[in-house]
Amino acid sequence: MTIRTRIAPSPTGDPHLGTAYMALFNWAFAKSQGGQFLLRIEDTDQARSNPASEKIIFDALDWLGLARDEGPDAGGPCGPYRQSERKDIYLEWVDVLLKAGHAFKCFCTPERLDVLRAEQRAAGHNTGYDGHCQQYTPDEVQARITAGEQCVVRMKVPQDGVCRFRDELRGDIEIPYSQIDMQVLLKTDGFPTYHLAVVVDDHLMGITHILRGEEWISSVPKHKLLYDYFGWQMPVMVHLPLLRNPDHSKLSKRKHPTSVNYYRDLGILPEALVNYLGMMGWSMPDEREMFSKEEMRDAFDLQRMSLGGPVFDMRKLSWLNGQYLRNLSADDFMDRLEQWAVNRERLSRLVPLIQERTERFADIVPQVDYLLGNRGALTADQFGSNRLNADQVIQILDHTSRSLDTLHKWERDQLFETCQSLADYMGVKLRDFLQPLFLAISGREVSLPLFDSMVFLGSDLTRVRIRDAIGTVGVSKKAAKRLEKAYQEYQTTRGGLNPQIEK
Repeated sequence: MTIRTRIAPSPTGDPHLGTAYMALFNWAFAKSQGGQFLLRIEDTDQARSNPASEKIIFDALDWLGLARDEGPDAGGPCGPYRQSERKDIYLEWVDVLLKAGHAFKCFCTPERLDVLRAEQRAAGHNTGYDGHCQQYTPDEVQARITAGEQCVVRMKVPQDGVCRFRDELRGDIEIPYSQIDMQVLLKTDGFPTYHLAVVVDDHLMGITHILRGEEWISSVPKHKLLYDYFGWQMPVMVHLPLLRNPDHSKLSKRKHPTSVNYYRDLGILPEALVNYLGMMGWSMPDEREMFSKEEMRDAFDLQRMSLGGPVFDMRKLSWLNGQYLRNLSADDFMDRLEQWAVNRERLSRLVPLIQERTERFADIVPQVDYLLGNRGALTADQFGSNRLNADQVIQILDHTSRSLDTLHKWERDQLFETCQSLADYMGVKLRDFLQPLFLAISGREVSLPLFDSMVFLGSDLTRVRIRDAIGTVGVSKKAAKRLEKAYQEYQTTRGGLNPQIEK
């Protein structure tokens, strides 16, 4: 049997460190067994998926040196490798489930489901679908469809009993079916949910081992039911520990830079980042800290995985990167520095910002220091030197930070519209509104155009600087709760609280 592993990221933003972490371990395990590593793009969320994010994923994996044997950009015998191009395949297998009585069409409205869940919570019960639409006869189902009613397809789940399965790292696991909801498999737009698509794709693509994050353990019963319903053998399950922030919470962009591109732009070498990710929950047999991905591949053994949540420590990564930098020859060091700082792709984004403002090349460095290096340290006093009061300043920083976390596109127009909307809501002139942001991003009151600077820096670094500025100004727990409530009110006024269509 040929070992086949995969990663299946969604193209909805910057390539996540967690994706790189999972990709490395899937690659290392497959290659250690003489197997194959696949890339599949899960783009059934049509509202959020975009081709630009897909390309960024390809570029990030290439930068890290994680070559795939099959995928949208590599081809292969099991394509297409984009879920959006496999819609007809999913419809065929949904039909199999419906005919076998393992799934049913559900016509419940979001409003009914909201009431149902509210009643369940009030009664102290687990929330979940109550099977209401299973009562309809085939003729009643057809009549509703003919009348134009929208429906989803849900899977049937046993009312009692226990799902038993084995995880290669954690041993035997049992989860009662009473904890498993009747999952939506097919949405009203005809696209599958993750749970149907991942099972169908993994089977048809011959995936033998699934290495993924531990947050998916609770979903295994849904997937095992589908494997059983289809009469397929479930792949070997391996749930890896999640990367953690220093406070041991799940790694998230609210607390820590999570984009692979952030570390590339910071000047971290790809081999250092791969090395560091390889140390997250795993160790070499000789316990050494510096090793290449090829050395990791040759020594890889799943049993050397630790289940403790690995902490992603920026100081440790910086130290490790320094070791790699010092091991370079002078020529290699200059080559790497040139690739990082003055490569034409990066310069092409920088030149439009500085060419019209430059009389001598010596003028360039003071203009771009905060773009190419760290921003200067801030003090709370700096934020008090404008026409805004302290409450307005912190609200601007807080609400902008929250809004930037929701952006799917990191482009100048979207950034401008975000700030303009907040300024209008707060009744603040845009020029005054942007002043604290100029400080947060550049460390100065006057800098190169703000939105162009934010685009150049990228989403992660921009958000990190704004959150750092919030910490500099200082926010009490009571104020933080008040700000969160105020932001929710802002979202409500602009229709920003997206209703959950498929529940």
